[in-house]
Amino acid sequence: MAATEKGVWGLQEVRDKQLASEWSYDGTSEIWVWGRGSNGQMGTNFTDRRSSPVQLPGATWSTELRYQSINGSHIVMNKTDGTLWSWGKNTDWGQLGHNTRANNISSPTQIGSGTDWKIGGTFREGSFGVKTDGTLWTWGDGRSGSAGINKGGNPAIKSSPTQVGTDTTWDKAYAGSYHMFAIKTDGTLWSWGYNANGRLALNTPGVPGSRVSSPTQVGTDTNWDHVSIVDGYGNGGIKTDGTLWMWGYNNNGAAGQNSTSTPGYSSPVQVGTDTTWRKYSCGNEQLLAVKTDGTLWSWASNGSKGSLGLNQGPAQADALSSPTQIGTNTNWNNIRSSGYAAMATKTDGSLWTWGRNDSGLLGINSNESTLTAVSSPTQVPGTSWNTVGTTASSQLKLASKII
Repeated sequence: MAATEKGVWGLQEVRDKQLASEWSYDGTSEIWVWGRGSNGQMGTNFTDRRSSPVQLPGATWSTELRYQSINGSHIVMNKTDGTLWSWGKNTDWGQLGHNTRANNISSPTQIGSGTDWKIGGTFREGSFGVKTDGTLWTWGDGRSGSAGINKGGNPAIKSSPTQVGTDTTWDKAYAGSYHMFAIKTDGTLWSWGYNANGRLALNTPGVPGSRVSSPTQVGTDTNWDHVSIVDGYGNGGIKTDGTLWMWGYNNNGAAGQNSTSTPGYSSPVQVGTDTTWRKYSCGNEQLLAVKTDGTLWSWASNGSKGSLGLNQGPAQADALSSPTQIGTNTNWNNIRSSGYAAMATKTDGSLWTWGRNDSGLLGINSNESTLTAVSSPTQVPGTSWNTVGTTASSQLKLASKII
């Protein structure tokens, strides 16, 4: 939300609103990374692993981290000056957007010279961006139709940004491994790419190999706010009326319908009747959501050693098919789920992680040889934490700070 509210505000009040995402922030911000960087995706000229946060060079990065696919091995991110940057894996597919399909890059490198990028993000072997003029662009491996350019196979492999159609009303975009969703300025929702398990929400169940290679509207609703997707499992989104909707595979009750008997849903189904959902994030195992009262909720699989954050081991809660509250705190802010370790920030600027600790994913200066997992939120050192993200097959974590 832009800072349009009239009045006189103290510095601490302004900071509190920024940290709570009540006001947008376009000033100085830092990105910190940890976990595994084998393809250079850490962006710090380092290709091993780190078990505590390390700062990415620069202090003008966008604070929006939710557009990185949890299954990618590269990062595409914009800065506050509208430039777009990428780093990590590039071989075979040209997903870094530098007009070449060779050589991984271990430090941020600018894509072209444009200063009109609003969003940058990734899918498994590809990337996308939205410009301030409302155009949508994709590049990398689009053979599954995920490029959205009405082509499949090798013709859809592009090593530099390629415009998706001619529409100028794109607002937000999100990607799984081989499929994408996007929201237009009119609030409509669109999908394309690989459609197995009905993951495109087009009311067609989809069989292995089925795909849609250009944006297709999901239903007729005009009040979509944001979505979070990963393969066929845990796809969902929140509407502007505060309702939460799910579709795709229902493994371990991921659809939140208090049942595991239905294998999946090929069109959006509402989770309960609650109208106070504010944010949603999905991973390969656990799903997270925050309500307007600041409470945090999780459901689906607990298989990765406490990934639900409910202080339970795998044997105690193998799966939950409806949202269950994590603790009693009412100041949770931004969230990111993944296949292994979940993350969340609070409005006081603190950062918390839980789940498996592979490659030091929990960010608490301990690797899996000494600490395999944590089953409830554990604080990561530091202050002023804001947004959180994950990528590199869930093996790299990112978090932004407002400075």
